Parts: sequence; structure tokens; C-alpha cells
Amino acid sequence: MDSHVRSTLQKKAQSAIIQYAIFRWESAVTVAGTILLTALWQRPFPWWPVWGWPLLGLLGLVAIFYSSITDPQTNARVLRELLLEHFNPRRIRDAALRRSVETALEYQQSIEALVRRQRSGPLRERLEHTADQLGEWVGGIYRLALQLDLYRADEILARDRSRVPAEIRALSARRQQESDLLVRQELDEVLAGKEKQWQTLQALDARMKQAELQMEQSLTALATIYSQIQLIGTRDFDDSRSTRLQEDIQEQINRLDDLVSSIKEVYSQHSE
Repeated sequence: MDSHVRSTLQKKAQSAIIQYAIFRWESAVTVAGTILLTALWQRPFPWWPVWGWPLLGLLGLVAIFYSSITDPQTNARVLRELLLEHFNPRRIRDAALRRSVETALEYQQSIEALVRRQRSGPLRERLEHTADQLGEWVGGIYRLALQLDLYRADEILARDRSRVPAEIRALSARRQQESDLLVRQELDEVLAGKEKQWQTLQALDARMKQAELQMEQSLTALATIYSQIQLIGTRDFDDSRSTRLQEDIQEQINRLDDLVSSIKEVYSQHSE
């Protein structure tokens, strides 16, 4: 997820949190209670003003609203729901790949909650930048999972991987037995095409094996960085450590982007 996508989702999250604060059941109970008390028990004490219950109800609503928009867990939960909508794991048919994406999103949610618990200041700014990068990282994991899922479910590729080697052997044997020059030339052209197809299939297989390893490595690295962020304190998270952490994350992002690009390139060669 690019950093600007995270910003967009944060704006949507803020809007969703405001709606949540307005329509949560506590707000409904407060409004209903205020109306009933004002109508049935307007002055419980001689000194109680007629506007006492409405004022108390308003203060209650303000307290509920403020606690909703400032609660880190609520903010993180709403953002996670938007992340699940944007990076929908249900689009991934393979169960193992789907779990990997869900795990990455869980790390993202936890880190978002940590960021929102921090007070404004240098530490909060560093963590915000780190969260932007982690969002992009999770996006790379999601895109890689989609490519792997597409590959694993591709029946045509599976058929070609089993057929093409046998076809190459059969064509080679036929060429050796063929005496007609023109027919041999035609067979050479067909063989060249089949060999190119087989090379592309092998290259794609190699990329996918690399992608599987990269997926595992990315989740391990994400877990490690999550643990590091959990241990962050205002004294030990200085500029140098922040820079190293951001460089490590950017390296992971670059690896994922390069791998997804190379997979798409090999796929395009196969479809030619």
C-alpha cells in the first residue's frame, strides 16, 4: 500500500470513527434516557433546572464522542476493516497464502494502534513514517500473494508443464527420422517455439519458488520489525536507529516490487 493510500484510508477511518461515535449504542441510550427523564422527571430536586437533563445528556454524548475518536484500539480496528476491504484476503483462493496476508494485516493493525497511542512529538512522527512504509510493505505482500495464487490455480500452466517436455521429445525424434528438407525446416521452427515456451515455463517456475521464499522471509522480517517497534522508547529510538529501521523496511519493499515486476514480465513472455 503506497503511503498516499494509507493517508486516504486514514481519512476514511476518521469519517467511519465519527459515524461510530454518533451511532454507538451508548449514544442511543444517553439520548433516550435524556428524553425520558426530561419528560417524566423534569425536576428531581427543587433546585434542578429544567435544562438539567439535556445538559447532562449533552455532556455524556460529548464524553462518548471524545472517547471514541481518541481510543487507539477503536482507531486501529476501523483502519483494519478498511485495510481488509482494500486488501481483501478473500480474493485469494489458496488458504496458506490467505493466512499470510491476514497475518501481515494483523501486524499492520497492531502497529497502527501503537502509533496512535503515542503523543505528538518526534517519536510519533518517526512512527508515522514507519507506518507509511509498513503499509506499502503489506501492499507488496498482498500483490505477491495474488500472483502466487494465480499461478497455483492456473490449470493451463499446469497442463503445459506436463505436456511441453513430452512434445519436445516427440518432435525431436520425428525430426531425426524426417528426410524431407522442407518438413525438417518446419519441424525446426516448431521445436524452437516449444523450447522457448519451455524456457519461459522454467523461468516462471523459478520466479514462483523465489516468490514463495520471499513471502516467508517477508513475514519473518515483518514479525521481527514489529517486535522491535514494540520495544521502542523515547530514549532508545533515536534518529540513527529510526533511519536503519526505515532502510530495512524499504529494502523489503524494493524486493517485493522487483519480484512482482519480474513475475509479470515472465507472464507476459509466456502469453506472447
